[in-house]
Amino acid sequence: MTDVADRTRRATPLGLLRRHRTALVVTAFLVLAVVVALLTGGGQTGRDATYDPDNAGTDGARAVARVLSDQGVELDVVRSAGALADAGAGTGTTVVVTSAEQLGASTVERLRRDTAGATVVVVDPGPALLDLLGLPGSAGDADTEQPVAASCDDPRYAGLDIEVDGATRMPGDGCFDDTLVTVDDLTLLGAPQLLTNDQVLRADNAAVALRLLGQQARVVWYVASYDDLVGDDGVDFWSLVPDWVRPGFGLLVLVVLALVLWRGRRLGPLATEPLPVVVRAIETTRSLGRLYRRSGDRGHAAATLRAATRARVRTRMRLGPATDEQTLVRDVARHVGRPEAEVADLLAATARPPATDRDLISLAAALAALEEEVRRS
Repeated sequence: MTDVADRTRRATPLGLLRRHRTALVVTAFLVLAVVVALLTGGGQTGRDATYDPDNAGTDGARAVARVLSDQGVELDVVRSAGALADAGAGTGTTVVVTSAEQLGASTVERLRRDTAGATVVVVDPGPALLDLLGLPGSAGDADTEQPVAASCDDPRYAGLDIEVDGATRMPGDGCFDDTLVTVDDLTLLGAPQLLTNDQVLRADNAAVALRLLGQQARVVWYVASYDDLVGDDGVDFWSLVPDWVRPGFGLLVLVVLALVLWRGRRLGPLATEPLPVVVRAIETTRSLGRLYRRSGDRGHAAATLRAATRARVRTRMRLGPATDEQTLVRDVARHVGRPEAEVADLLAATARPPATDRDLISLAAALAALEEEVRRS
C-alpha cells in the first residue's frame, strides 16, 4: 500500500519536475542560448543583409543607393555571379561588392573575369578574401571613433574626414588611416559602416561614399551569395555559417561548463554505503498492519486501502493520476454497472471509516472485489 502511494506521489507534476530537474535546467539553458544568438544577429540574409542597397535598416545601405540614383548614376543591383556576368560591367562602370565574406575561390575568379576594365570596390573584405585577391593580411584595427582625416594623395578625399564605430586597416598605403586602399582598379574599403543608413551622416561619411562610388556613370552593386560557390572552393565550416553562430556556440560552451561545475560541486564525490538489512515489501506491509491494529487506527488503514485501490483503478482504466475523485467514482460505476453511491461508499476518501475490525476486513474484501470487477470488465 505504501509503495502504491509513493508511486502515485511521484507521478504528480511536481514529482516529475523534481525527478527531471537537471534535464529541464539543461534544456532551459539551451533554449536561452538559441534565443540570445537569434536576438544578437540572426536573420541577416537576402535583402536584410548588412550593406545591402535594398536594406532600409540601420545596417543597410539604401540611403547611399538612393542618393547615387538621385545624382543621375545608373544603379543596377545583382545578387548572383551569373547576373553579374550578364550585367556587362566593364569600362566606365564601378562594381560595388558587398556580403564579401560569401565569396570563394570560384566567385573571385569570375569577379575578376566579368569586371575586366571596371573599377571594383570590395566592402569589408576579410583575411580569407584578401588572400584570394593576392593581398594577404591586414594591418589590424583602426581608431575611427573620432574623425579621421584622409591624409593621402587622392584628390577626391582632400579635406574630408570619416567617423565610424569600427574599421580595419587594409594592406598597403591608402586614405583614412589605411582603411581605404586602392591597388590598380581594386579598392578595399575597411570602414564599411560609412555606407550604412545610421552612420552615413557622421562627419564626411556621405561625401566619401559618393566620391568613392559615384565617379562613373554606372554602378553595378553585386551582393555576393554562397549559392554561387562550387564544390572545390575549399571553404571551411565557419565561413559557411552565419556570423551569429560563433557567439551562440561560445555561449553554449560556457553554459555547459557552468552546469558541470554547479552539479559537480553540489553532488560531491560518489560514495558507496552498504545497507544494514534488506526488508522485503511483504514484511513492511504486515508490520504496518500490526501497528494500525495495535493502535486501533482503522480510519488510517481504511484510507490507505482506498487510496491504493483508487490508484490501481486509475491505472487500469487509463484515467491518469490527475483524475478527480468524483470523476473516478462516476466512471467506475458506469464501467462495472453499480450505483454511484455504492461505489463512492467504497472508494471515496470521505466515506465513513469502519467501526470494527470485522468492518475493516469487509471493506478490504469489497475493494478487492471491485478491483477484480474492473479488471475483468
